[in-house]
Amino acid sequence: MKTGDLKTRIKRRIFQVAATLGFNLDFLSLMKGNISQAKTKGLCLPALNCYSCPAAIGACPLGALQNSLNSLRYNLGAGQKKLGLYVVGSLGLMGTIGGRLPCGWLCPFGLLQELVYRIPLPKIQVPAFLTYLRYIILVFLVLLLPLLVVDASGLGWPWFCKWVCPAGTLEAGVVLAALNPAIRGQLGFLFAWKLSLLILFLVWMAISSRPFCRTVCPLGTILGFFNRVSAFRMRVDLERCIVCDACQKVCPVNIRIYKDPDSSQCVRCLKCEQVCPTVCISHGFRLSEKEAEQITGA
Repeated sequence: MKTGDLKTRIKRRIFQVAATLGFNLDFLSLMKGNISQAKTKGLCLPALNCYSCPAAIGACPLGALQNSLNSLRYNLGAGQKKLGLYVVGSLGLMGTIGGRLPCGWLCPFGLLQELVYRIPLPKIQVPAFLTYLRYIILVFLVLLLPLLVVDASGLGWPWFCKWVCPAGTLEAGVVLAALNPAIRGQLGFLFAWKLSLLILFLVWMAISSRPFCRTVCPLGTILGFFNRVSAFRMRVDLERCIVCDACQKVCPVNIRIYKDPDSSQCVRCLKCEQVCPTVCISHGFRLSEKEAEQITGA
């Protein structure tokens, strides 16, 4: 392996570990088994990190989006103009800067998937048709149901967080149940259901690369829409590409970067760039054609 490639791998792992720790700094609340009430809790973090994790010092943008939607009708009915524009703006800012770059470099659950995948077991590809499931989950569980299915007071539920999110189950549900006897005594069907989903995903992670990112994650799906317009871009010099598919072999989401450098599935991990035999893949922030040629040595 080239020295530069090794440095990129180490750098990315450092970013992932640092983000995981940095997003969860309230160790005092963690030791007490209580949800952190840090003053920064109102700020959206740039990755999937459960608000209810005892040590979390910020809000998960996906949970914040659902909470904005499930209280929208109530707020409008009460004459309050709380439209959740801050959350939408935060997601837009993240996407405009990096697209799905946070998925590959900052997400704690993405790091977990990569580590579990290293378990020496037979590997299988995620069926292509399942990658479209994430759009259905985003539209129905994240956007429509919280907004449309409400109680008598006009309040809805954060459906995805409540019924699906395995990251929340691991970071919040399991941790709180282990540390807080009061919470442990109230566990019932919902916790059992979500724990079953978590176990299912953990098994899947061991045999398939990043299955949660590729088939379920609504946050990655939202950020993926920005891959074509984000400041951070991937470039491929097609004149130098020999279509050897070395990029696809190492790609955690199984795409051919030379076919679509702006693919909504690309998590910007740069593994393709590290293995390309002709050095035709490059990256950077808003590279001009001239700058791209200089980087690739064209």
